[in-house]
Amino acid sequence: MAKKRTAAKRRISRRAWTRNDFQELKKHSKSKTPVVTISRQMKRTPGALRQQARKLGIRLGHRR
Repeated sequence: MAKKRTAAKRRISRRAWTRNDFQELKKHSKSKTPVVTISRQMKRTPGALRQQARKLGIRLGHRR
């Protein structure tokens, strides 16, 4: 019998949010950038972006 290979698990690398990250998130909110685009640029998940936006009291994902 052949052994099945399992996919290598990715390690989660957590990065702290900096002032620059918050400023960038606010800029994107004002310019109504889609969350997916922000996610790629900032290298963070859409969920993480939405959580921080909620903490800051700003809106994300204006275009649905």
